[in-house]
Amino acid sequence: MIRISDLSVTPDTPLNNPGLRALVARCVNLPIARVLECHLRKRSVDARRKNDVRLILTLDARLDTTQTEAAAVAANRRGPPRIMLAPDAPAICKPVYPPAPSIRPVVVGAGPAGLFAALTLAEAGWRSLLVERGAPVDQRKVDVESFWRGGELNPQSNVQFGEGGAGTFSDGKLTTGIQDPRCRRVLETLVAHGAPQEILYQAKPHIGTDRLPQTVKALRERICALGGQVRFYTQLTGLSIENGVLRGITLRTGDNEERLETHHLVLAIGHSARDTFEMLHAAGLHMEQKVFSLGVRIEHAQAHIDCAQYGAFAGHPALGAAEYKLAAHLPGGRSVYTFCMCPGGRVVAASSEAGGICTNGMSAFARDGANANSALLVGVSLADFPSAHPLAGIQLQRELEHAAFAAGGADYRAPAQLVSDLLAGRESRELKNVAPTYLPGITLGDLRACLPSFVLDALREALPRLGRQVRGFDAPGVLLTAPETRSSSPVRILREADGQASIRGLYPTGEGAGYAGGILSAAVDGMKAAERLMNSEQ
Repeated sequence: MIRISDLSVTPDTPLNNPGLRALVARCVNLPIARVLECHLRKRSVDARRKNDVRLILTLDARLDTTQTEAAAVAANRRGPPRIMLAPDAPAICKPVYPPAPSIRPVVVGAGPAGLFAALTLAEAGWRSLLVERGAPVDQRKVDVESFWRGGELNPQSNVQFGEGGAGTFSDGKLTTGIQDPRCRRVLETLVAHGAPQEILYQAKPHIGTDRLPQTVKALRERICALGGQVRFYTQLTGLSIENGVLRGITLRTGDNEERLETHHLVLAIGHSARDTFEMLHAAGLHMEQKVFSLGVRIEHAQAHIDCAQYGAFAGHPALGAAEYKLAAHLPGGRSVYTFCMCPGGRVVAASSEAGGICTNGMSAFARDGANANSALLVGVSLADFPSAHPLAGIQLQRELEHAAFAAGGADYRAPAQLVSDLLAGRESRELKNVAPTYLPGITLGDLRACLPSFVLDALREALPRLGRQVRGFDAPGVLLTAPETRSSSPVRILREADGQASIRGLYPTGEGAGYAGGILSAAVDGMKAAERLMNSEQ
């Protein structure tokens, strides 16, 4: 097997099997019949030259003999593309864990960290109980869409709470900066449970909000098939601790509370379980403030972003909706950056508490909506927190969300402002060329009513700089919808090198605990928590 990397082709190049084999044959100067098989391993877009946008490919191919493969490598003295022998797939050594104890472990939270923790346990023969305060994903979709159409907010079943976690109503992005072999295992597991095959080779893989529910449901069904148990509408409300060691938990399902004995608890509660954080702090769990970011959702016409990024190639079917990732480091020390960019997507209401507004973004797998949006965030330092209390960041989030609720009209419409008016310091009164996608709707006005001055000042300073990175990013009619407050957790639950917290037997995990930054890294952290938990019995 050989690997051909840094192969630059035009967007018109066919990437079906015959097309890929033809590319390999051309690279190694052999007839196509001698290319026995070929697989696309990675695909990215190089749009640095707007008049010559290219696809950059990595291919794995098998030639007719190993001698032919060695000769192809030897002949490739200059690149690109580079040709080398493909590294052997790492041998999968299934770890040997001790037998499951008679008292089963509990996983709290059915987001990516909790699902992959429970799946890892189940595959090793440890039949955990997975509890989730929200609804199964099918019912959750009904509840969320009802709220977006103007119905009541369900505090236990919404964009933040329910099977799949907050990422279920997003773009399903699977990018991460961590280097861990478990990342590939997560991607392969997702594909095996219904995620698009493309996530195995996309440079920036995503599943899409429309495809995530079926994948999440299939993961749950696999856990149950292996002997795990899943309970919905069930919230962790208390811990039983003896001499600093976990001995049991209290669960509430509806109006009923029960005490359950357990010595192992994977805590994968996500970043929005504020009442759970308060309970854990009162129980003596060691936690600390963590820096986070807040800001707005910025919304453009997708066609504008396509033209700015791809030039004459805008709209090419092989390229799809264009993306961006921008940052501005301001002289005063603040950073402003885009996050969770949703091409062809929409801004969504992500509230989980009555009387509060927060926004998020989502896209379908096809990313075929009229608008593009992303979070436009300002870094929040510990000096910006209202107090030294470990949960002060939650207090700040809540205050801004309540202010936004009032500014929007106290009916879950979100306050919004045009970029031109933000820069000029005046109230917005009418839309221009960007139609808002947020439901139940927006209220135009002045974001000074709901965002602190340090955020608005940083946005005003950064927007012209970002407009020089992507032409028209700061155009007058671009829409800002507020607030984006939950890009990450403002709390970190401290844990030791073995993954356990100050309360032994408790494993803080994932984004809510302060140890992940998205679906993929949270899933990996969940797997590691399960592995550490099982190793603790040796």
